[in-house]
Amino acid sequence: MPAMGKMRFCLILLLHIVIICKSANVDTISSDVKFKNVDRTIDIASQLVKITSKITLENSGKSPVKSFLLAVEASAQSKIAHISVKDANNKDLRVTETTVQGYNNVKFWRVELKETINAASTAAVTAESVFTKALQPYPTAIGQQEDQLVKYNGNLYIYTPYQVMSQKSNIIMNTKNIESFTKVKPFSQQDGAIQYGPYSNIEPFTEKELSVHYKNNSPFLTVTRVERLIEVSHWGNIAVEEIIEVEHTGAKLKGPFSRYDYQQDHHSGPASVRSYKTLLPASASDVYYRDTNGNISTSNMKVKKDSVELDLRPRYPLFGGWRTHYTLGYNVPSYEYLYHSGNEYLLKMRVVDHIFDDMQVDELVTKIILPEGSVNIKINVPYPVTRLPDSLHYTYLDTKGRPVITFTKANVVENHIQDFQLRYTFPRLLMLQEPLLVVGFLYTLFLCVIIYVRLDFSIHKSEHQHKE
Repeated sequence: MPAMGKMRFCLILLLHIVIICKSANVDTISSDVKFKNVDRTIDIASQLVKITSKITLENSGKSPVKSFLLAVEASAQSKIAHISVKDANNKDLRVTETTVQGYNNVKFWRVELKETINAASTAAVTAESVFTKALQPYPTAIGQQEDQLVKYNGNLYIYTPYQVMSQKSNIIMNTKNIESFTKVKPFSQQDGAIQYGPYSNIEPFTEKELSVHYKNNSPFLTVTRVERLIEVSHWGNIAVEEIIEVEHTGAKLKGPFSRYDYQQDHHSGPASVRSYKTLLPASASDVYYRDTNGNISTSNMKVKKDSVELDLRPRYPLFGGWRTHYTLGYNVPSYEYLYHSGNEYLLKMRVVDHIFDDMQVDELVTKIILPEGSVNIKINVPYPVTRLPDSLHYTYLDTKGRPVITFTKANVVENHIQDFQLRYTFPRLLMLQEPLLVVGFLYTLFLCVIIYVRLDFSIHKSEHQHKE
């Protein structure tokens, strides 16, 4: 009987541990937190939707508040690419994805404040979010001479689990050509902007459709896939190569394409993409750019103080539904990105580089090839990624193969241009491996030549032996 009691006690204890572990990333909605004032700016001038919300938090309870929640409705969850929050001092706050019981269709983030909000006090924060593919071409197909019209469908109010006392919204389009938009008083329209509000006493999780139909000829370029290969060498060089697939995801071209009209009239194809600029590190050298037909001679490179600007011009202009595929590579000195102390090494490089302004990447694959013999590999990425199984890469003079670290991420934007940190151990004596292999190969080759020259492998007798 005592044994059975101990067993039950252990099972109950294990159950409690499991429940605690499961609820570690579960939050609750505090009724003490209110949004006293919200001032939103919705930028839909490019192919990305960028929402900046200046929020004044109010603690209406009696106990201090250390964190609050941000939420995104179900219709926008697949489109959000990045979210960040800063305090009144422009310092980044920690943002962690979380869940709230009973709200399975809502996506939540917990924002941890650097300073607690005392009772009856307020604090100001700024939340920034970026959405991809939130603008839909309407109509979906246009002629070569036509402008591109798009529709934005969003929420007129900030989607939040808290009560909002007052809110204003400002829609920025940078165009006067607005076909239609949602009209909820009070509102006003001036040039390329629409102002909504102020609206008072908005209940939590309130949704009201906001629709804007307007002209947008900005480049609707999507990188459907980019494979970024970083090959590290301890002999002073890091080689970077990117295989990039690009598609114009705007309104598709209706009817035939006339190259004559396109070249004669600069206003022809206003929604097409003739060229775009890619930014490389300032120390980039030996830059090459080629597609399936070979080198692109129409690309121009400009060296600046903090970057190398590469003006890429595809072989043909990109209209809606058209694609291109190319390879971009360059070298950078390892001393700018690789640090070491003894046998311990630290690599700090970007997860992804700037491809073009307001870029959106459907799939990013980053591969890091380390020198042969690297062990104890640990990687730290600034945001969640999917780590793929490690593999080996073989090149000349390799015996066991070079370790390859691979990870992927979907829905990437410019905000994801951040550094990863990769630590590994590499015995410095292994740097002699390749020179010794070369010396050993040459020694064996010369030895074989000497043996071949010195020895006589003929099967007939010499004349001197025949005369005797």
